Amino acid sequence: MTKTYLKFRPRVTVLSCCIIFAWVGLSARLFQIMVIDSDIYREQGVRQGQRQEPLLAVRGNIYDTKNIPLTRNIIHYSLGAHPSKVKNKSEFANLISQSTDREPDYYLKRLSSTADFVYLERNLRRDKVEGILGQRIPGLVVDRKFRRSYPHTYVGSQIIGFTDVDDNGLIGIEKEFNAFLSGTNGWVVKQVNGDGISQIKTSFPIKPPVDGANIQLTIDLEYQSILQEELARQMTNAQAKGAMGILMNPQTGAILAMATLPDFNPNLPGNSPLENQKNRTVTDQFEPGSTFKVVAATAAVATKTVSLFDEFYCEDGQFTVAGKVITDHEKFGLLTFPQIIAHSSNVGTIKIAQKLGQKPLYKYSRDFGFGTITGIRFPGEVQGVLRQTKDWSEMSLAEVSIGYEVAVTALQLASAYSAIANGGVLLKPRLVKQILSPNGKVVYKENPEVIRRVASKEIMSTITDILVQVVKSGTGTKAGIQGWSVAGKTGTAHKFIDGVYSKNKYISNFAGFFPADNPQVVCVIVLDEPRYGLHWGGYGAAPVFRRVVQRIINMDDSIQYHRPKKVVQNPLYADVFPNNKSTLLPLATVAPYPKYLDGYTVVPDVRGMSIRKAKQILLSSNMRVSFKGSGTVVWQSPKPGTKKLPGSLCTMGLN
Repeated sequence: MTKTYLKFRPRVTVLSCCIIFAWVGLSARLFQIMVIDSDIYREQGVRQGQRQEPLLAVRGNIYDTKNIPLTRNIIHYSLGAHPSKVKNKSEFANLISQSTDREPDYYLKRLSSTADFVYLERNLRRDKVEGILGQRIPGLVVDRKFRRSYPHTYVGSQIIGFTDVDDNGLIGIEKEFNAFLSGTNGWVVKQVNGDGISQIKTSFPIKPPVDGANIQLTIDLEYQSILQEELARQMTNAQAKGAMGILMNPQTGAILAMATLPDFNPNLPGNSPLENQKNRTVTDQFEPGSTFKVVAATAAVATKTVSLFDEFYCEDGQFTVAGKVITDHEKFGLLTFPQIIAHSSNVGTIKIAQKLGQKPLYKYSRDFGFGTITGIRFPGEVQGVLRQTKDWSEMSLAEVSIGYEVAVTALQLASAYSAIANGGVLLKPRLVKQILSPNGKVVYKENPEVIRRVASKEIMSTITDILVQVVKSGTGTKAGIQGWSVAGKTGTAHKFIDGVYSKNKYISNFAGFFPADNPQVVCVIVLDEPRYGLHWGGYGAAPVFRRVVQRIINMDDSIQYHRPKKVVQNPLYADVFPNNKSTLLPLATVAPYPKYLDGYTVVPDVRGMSIRKAKQILLSSNMRVSFKGSGTVVWQSPKPGTKKLPGSLCTMGLN
């Protein structure tokens, strides 16, 4: 051995030992990784190369009773990013800015976040992201979702409600039935490369989403539009603070329309005051005034406290009860029981109530559904106010009988009048017809539900006859419709504000139904603080009832009035001139469909039809249309079979 070797031998030995120990350690570590802990590292590698992403369920839609969609799901896009995976943040920000028109600095600020993921934009239309969709940009995430849209904007907005950005219902049907509408989200596992770009592999696991159920309402979109339009018209005319109305089928409890003004656009809910989102027909209560007199009237007839021939002296319009003077709008003298209701005498009604007593008045008030919720499936319903008789004062019997010291909702009032219209049965109001799964299977259905019988059919027939007189010759004449029998009651009440009754702020309301002998629709109209003169229920609310009903009759063939036989036995004539009957054609001798001859239009026969059907036929025959009255067509000019140039005017008379 050389001296040099001997000199460095200790060092070589140490170095060799280090190398051997390092190799042994490395081998042991490799053995641990590749054999002992192989499953752990394999799973970690899979996690780094794969990502589970949600598959969002499509929210179910809401439809009216005729399957007209009230909601839609519109595709929109959200842009996000993994900041750590963006290679050139400045270039990235400029690229996104070109599509969104927002300054690049905004995106640079977002990309400076230390978070693993940040949203850059949400709810973008496809045209905004068209230039981005086809590119593979490291770190960019394009999220395709559905955004809720309401095609009819203001129509039925408080009923339908709206959702937040995550598609959760916030008010209305969207909230009440959110669990049905939402569905169940799924997920998919995607492969992710080093740039953070993911792609689906067919071999990777996937759990498909279950889309939300569709809801069909009892609401008729055409009825709803008519109601809102007429409420808005009268609200402007009467300079009212607000208005609300309900249309209800008294035979089934189905709500056909339900409106509150002011309203809002659910596509832009933030543009209107929060108060406009309330469905006040169920959330707000008011003292109704004389529309509540049907309770005392029903109780008096049911208990045989009075007969139709009983007369009451109405004190020339002034009557003192417990030191308070009650007045009438006219100086009435002697009135029969039906006349008291027809002319809405407060004095007469109070005298009937005094003869009746507290307990029967309270019982029938409760039986009609006042003082308790109706049970409708809708958020925010209030129960109103109906105190127990032990809490009544000396004035309470008198006040309650004429619609004071009680508070009702418009829905409760509609339900009560429906009980009169259908022969005495209080029904649970219904907004939902049925709920269907995505494949069309019925998963929930609301059938007519009887709450209780209020009174016998004979008693309610008597009350209906009295309400017909209200419209024929009493305070409700402005609700009358020529050729149709209408039953209803007017109501006027001073508003109760901060513990006192206002002297110049009123609630004007009207509740009624038609046709009176075959009730198919109940209508309640309420005006909040209309100007003086239109504050009377007969002048403010009743005309709205008439216009709503007239328009419904003209557009809906299903509304039928059973006319006396003598009317339908006689032939109807086509022309407006009664002196020329010998030259006129009897009903149904001309085909009621478009017909043309030598370039002329042959006037079709539309007599006996609803205005809606008649208009469709005449317009399809290239004729212009005008009409007078409401109901069905009883005459037309020119007469059926006449040859006219296209564009000629056909005038129809309705009855």
